[in-house]
Amino acid sequence: MPQKLGQHFLASPPILERIASAACPQPIERILEIGPGQGALTAKLLNHAGRVIAVEVDAAMVAHLRERFPGEPRLEVVHADVLTTDLTRWGQIPVAGNLPYYITSPIIEKVLRARLPRAVFLIQKEVALRLTASPGSRDYGYLTVHTAFFGHARRLFDVKPGAFRPPPKVDSTVIAIEPHAVPPAVADPEGFLRFLGQCFRQKRKTLRNNLIEMYPKAIVEAWPEAAMRAEQIPLERFLEMFLRLPPQASAAVRISG
Repeated sequence: MPQKLGQHFLASPPILERIASAACPQPIERILEIGPGQGALTAKLLNHAGRVIAVEVDAAMVAHLRERFPGEPRLEVVHADVLTTDLTRWGQIPVAGNLPYYITSPIIEKVLRARLPRAVFLIQKEVALRLTASPGSRDYGYLTVHTAFFGHARRLFDVKPGAFRPPPKVDSTVIAIEPHAVPPAVADPEGFLRFLGQCFRQKRKTLRNNLIEMYPKAIVEAWPEAAMRAEQIPLERFLEMFLRLPPQASAAVRISG
């Protein structure tokens, strides 16, 4: 496969089976696979699901999949870019995949927004640590809180480079993400995400210094969190701070942004 796509193919049958089992803990009707590549995980998913919809951007891999699974009525190979594909067109179904490192975050964000019932992905370990970090840790940041706003992410197990062909230079991790049963009660979710992004604008600065660029100085400076850094604060407290902002402050940011 062309190296420009940044793909490393998982070649360990036991690990492939563990991923398929995590994505389908019991037999299911349908599952969506992102980036099936040569079809190693696809084959395992077909043992757990009645139908697999595999979205692949590379034309050569699409041709390979159709040759590998000729006449397989339970497999639908879709030649498309996942970032421009409506992931809900097949319904609210689980999703799995070995994600290319260079577009991991955009794919995860798209899946989170689609609120699919379960996602199981093989990703770079460094990103997995950021997704599941605790406040105050060095890996905690915008990606952590952004993910926590939409759902719950957890690490399942690590995968060493030797399980891939060709081996990557970093360790990988399998993660599971599930949406919240009840989303956070925020009337303006996009406004909250803009607020969150501003809180983490410069990680080493205090909230006061990051927020007064876009929000009323008098309000922000009165907050007990003003002297704290964003990396110290859990999602629930960010939500509390956002709700303290007067409606006109959020509206002004929408207009200026």
